[in-house]
Amino acid sequence: MNTHPSSVVTAAVFDTKPYDREALQRASANHGIEWHFLDFRLTQDSASAARNARAVCVFVNDELSRPCLEVLAAQGVELIALRCTGSNHVDVDAAKQLKLTVTRVPVYSPHAVAEHAVALLLTLNRKTHRAFNRVRELNFSLNGLVGFDLHGKTAGIIGTGKIGRVTAEILHGFGMRVLAYDLFPNHEWARQAGVEYAEVSVLLRDSDVISLHTPLTAETRYIIRADTIKLMRRGSILINVSRGALVDTKALIQALKSGRLAGVGLDVYEEEEGIFFEDLSGEVLHDDELARLLTFPNVLITSHQAFLTREALSEIARTTVANISALAGQASFVEGSVVT
Repeated sequence: MNTHPSSVVTAAVFDTKPYDREALQRASANHGIEWHFLDFRLTQDSASAARNARAVCVFVNDELSRPCLEVLAAQGVELIALRCTGSNHVDVDAAKQLKLTVTRVPVYSPHAVAEHAVALLLTLNRKTHRAFNRVRELNFSLNGLVGFDLHGKTAGIIGTGKIGRVTAEILHGFGMRVLAYDLFPNHEWARQAGVEYAEVSVLLRDSDVISLHTPLTAETRYIIRADTIKLMRRGSILINVSRGALVDTKALIQALKSGRLAGVGLDVYEEEEGIFFEDLSGEVLHDDELARLLTFPNVLITSHQAFLTREALSEIARTTVANISALAGQASFVEGSVVT
């Protein structure tokens, strides 16, 4: 049982890094939240660390399966506050049955993620990462560093939520023709932004750059796979800053080996759990597919850092604090944040 007065909410924060702690502590001044910061991820085995907490705060690679949720509920946890937008790693049905409220961060900074997607694209296309390494070794040769003008080329945006729309607008500003696909197209925005909606097959066929910005659902899982890659223009660049399982890694590796793709930029990976956000520099990487991807000179991987700006961290912390404070009646749940 929780022994704190009702005006104080104890929150166990799993999988925390220094930037998480700093942002949450700054946002929670005068909110009556007692933080218990934990370095390890939430799993069924580690859920007991949330004892005496009314709320748990988790990130994208924490495991919220039914067995884990049952342990949390049995300890008196009332709220699960996600420090992210997606909730595909939560057994939502189990949470409802266990009467656990689940909240998310519906919006933090679409500009942060969109700008990172464009940074990956620019770096890949102009081979900036390779040039940087060469110059550091006093190799000033330009051989092998030829890119192409984005101006006049076609970009395909799959998913036109807030992040997809910002990405489309940035690329349109570069002078690119922008095609888009979404199950729920926003035609008014497209008209104002100069974007054309198209079927996925047309988008894949006509685009020089394809950027993924759709949530992970049963329908979008492996939206990039062997048969859809075959539709893509030879020499195109693929960017994924959304969810790792949108891309079939085995098919992606084959496409890279065959030379169909000129470049791939990934901020997410389908098996990133336990790898991304961790320092494994002194260990052997046991994920053979990720290790293979890292051998390609035209693959650029960042470890789920697209969200990592001061503005995004502040908004994530503000929303999370407001949702936890709602347990003590100090605030209401942020609009659009309640999952269950």
